Amino acid sequence: MTSAAVGSGTGGNGKAALRRRVLSARAGLSAQQRAAAGQALRDAVLGLPQAQMAGTAAVYYSIGSEPGTHGLVYALWKRGTYVLLPVLRPDMDLDWASYEGPESLRAGPRGLTEPAEPPRGVSAVSRADLVIVPALAVDRRGVRLGRGGGSYDRALARVGPQVPAIALLYNSELLDEVPAAPHDQRVRLVARPEEGITRLPHGLPFSSPLP
Repeated sequence: MTSAAVGSGTGGNGKAALRRRVLSARAGLSAQQRAAAGQALRDAVLGLPQAQMAGTAAVYYSIGSEPGTHGLVYALWKRGTYVLLPVLRPDMDLDWASYEGPESLRAGPRGLTEPAEPPRGVSAVSRADLVIVPALAVDRRGVRLGRGGGSYDRALARVGPQVPAIALLYNSELLDEVPAAPHDQRVRLVARPEEGITRLPHGLPFSSPLP
């Protein structure tokens, strides 16, 4: 499946249609394909100098067909990075709490897996040296398509412009254009299993809303 096939017809109220297409494509991936993608993404992110130097990393804990992060979370933690995982608040904003190994996790709302440690506040993400976020697609301006709740747009608005904000994608999910709204926050980089790290966008401020 090509990026053009996924991204076609996304004008106007195209976010919902694009979400359906991406989720349908992800549902067609086998468990073996997902595992291989998660391993490749882990290696790509761990190879980044910014990841190697990060004292604190904010990372999502993948569920379902999302690009897998369990191995990445564990690897960052084992090498001494302080890892923050999101805790979904009732207002759909994200609090953050520390990951202290696989035994420190519990079931959260909406099928999520969350840290059982005390939450450290919504502003904790602003102190991270590396931020890794989920995405259904990203375009070449850095516009990210999420699930529609706005949780990560709020979180990314708290991240400084020099902090690497990385979206994890499958190979076909970097598109020429994603429908954008004024509140949408851009990401600085994307990671894909076959392509590795791609830096975005050229000549534009990172982690800033579109005009």
